[in-house]
Amino acid sequence: MSNELLTILEYIERERGISRELLIRALESAILTASRKSIHPANDLQVKIDPATGQIQAWARLEVVESMPNCNQLVLARAREKFPDAKVGDVVDWEVTPSNFGRIAAQTAKQAIMQQLRKAEKETVSEEFSGQIGQIINGVVRRFEGGNIIIDFQRAEGLLSNREKVHGEQYMVGDRINALLLRVDTQSAGPSLIVSRTHPDFIIRLFEREVAEIHDGVVSIMGIAREPGKRTKIAVKSNDPRVDPVGACVGMRGLRVRNITNELGSERIDIIPYDEDIVRYAMNSLQPARVQSVEVHEDRHELVVHVAADQSKIAFGKNAQNVRLSSKLIGWNINLRQEGETPHAETIEEKIVKAGRALAGVLGISDETGIQLVRHGYVTLDGVKAAGRAALLEVEGIDRDEINQAFDRLEE
Repeated sequence: MSNELLTILEYIERERGISRELLIRALESAILTASRKSIHPANDLQVKIDPATGQIQAWARLEVVESMPNCNQLVLARAREKFPDAKVGDVVDWEVTPSNFGRIAAQTAKQAIMQQLRKAEKETVSEEFSGQIGQIINGVVRRFEGGNIIIDFQRAEGLLSNREKVHGEQYMVGDRINALLLRVDTQSAGPSLIVSRTHPDFIIRLFEREVAEIHDGVVSIMGIAREPGKRTKIAVKSNDPRVDPVGACVGMRGLRVRNITNELGSERIDIIPYDEDIVRYAMNSLQPARVQSVEVHEDRHELVVHVAADQSKIAFGKNAQNVRLSSKLIGWNINLRQEGETPHAETIEEKIVKAGRALAGVLGISDETGIQLVRHGYVTLDGVKAAGRAALLEVEGIDRDEINQAFDRLEE
């Protein structure tokens, strides 16, 4: 048993990178638990494995007494056989290894090693990756499970769930993939690294990697609004008056931002200059539309933005995407009004609410869910059908139960 155990420990230490000391401690604990009844009735027991020889021994801490010992005590005469100077009241480590202990240990060692190996691997993964939470890590696609992608990050497996995957991205086994590490999960079974490609911080880390000025702190990212796979708006400012923040992010001939968009596929990125003046910030965020004026209503935390008729469609954007992302970026509600509209004319927001309620009536869902769908560009029943169940379930803040029930009705 001892030679076989040493061989196993050496193999695991070499191939899995787990220290022998950690494995031995785990194995001692497992063998003690599995064989406690057969060792000794004492309360304070220990199992020791000699790291040099692989020999397994059991020890009990016993109190020396004059006579009539219980299970946690040892009579003085017996104690002096090994400890000549022992006296009543001393506590000694007394070997209690049973004669059949090698067989008992062999029966439990394999299972114990596997259980403790998984635990030790989780601990190793936690130590190695906890410092990388919020950073981009690179791995290889290994397999697919229930719509999720399992990624090999060399020392650990990661899970890219369907929810954290950009809609429309396709991968094959063996493809290399970058993802943002969200957390390290060492408690549950399965992959320990939970990663994302839809989180806004994924874009921020890409900019930090590609743009030296951001990495060095010369240019700061002040805000980001993202609809994964479609469009992102990112606001930047320079901490050095000699540096153009937008130009630094775009790079020579657009090389820097192109490297980022290549990583993101077809996702569009708008880089806008940050401004502490909310009016100028809003005007910048609505680019490429040209804004005529902005009314600030602080009591409603709302901006009423006036644009010319020929700029309204640009400001609004396809499926209201431009104005929606701008509002999210600056943190204010934005109402667009065309030049010539009366103060009581129907605003874009009111149109969205009206369209959302109409869609809700057709689909048999709540007004809130219908309005949320319209905000994300799903305005008609045909548009909802064309997008499909999976796409709508990924809409931020959507009631998934309502969407599933609506599609069940449509399929019937």
